[in-house]
Amino acid sequence: MTDVSGTGTTRPAPSRRRVLDWFLGTSAGALLVAIAYPIARYLVPPPVQESTAETVTLPVNPASVKPNSGQIFRFGSEPGILIRTPDGQLRAFSAVCTHLGCTVQYRPDLMQIWCACHNGHYNLNGVNVSGPPPRPLTPYAVNVLGNQIVVSKTT
Repeated sequence: MTDVSGTGTTRPAPSRRRVLDWFLGTSAGALLVAIAYPIARYLVPPPVQESTAETVTLPVNPASVKPNSGQIFRFGSEPGILIRTPDGQLRAFSAVCTHLGCTVQYRPDLMQIWCACHNGHYNLNGVNVSGPPPRPLTPYAVNVLGNQIVVSKTT
């Protein structure tokens, strides 16, 4: 026992075993938190905020969009995808996969919209055709006004 306060009272000195037990206990707790936190973040995805934009004008000349191609654009706070089908029609959809929110892309070799995260596929109408996506992509209206492409939400 040692006098640690200078007042004449004594307290038992911590033993090495108690210090090691404390250290191992906190290390095990930290390891559990380090494993559980990423798993919990994966199982509970972040909330998706609704975009406030209703219409966006793309800085693209319609003639420069080649058939059987697609490109990503910003629609408010989320990405959108503009596609020119092989027969020349312009179509636009939300580029957020309905499975876990990854950004989709157009695959000209498959002529489908593809989500690289879990290999989800959508046809050129935005309908999910294979993989884990549970719902179709949200379609947008596409209007060509002169040399501008205007994309807007459909009601």
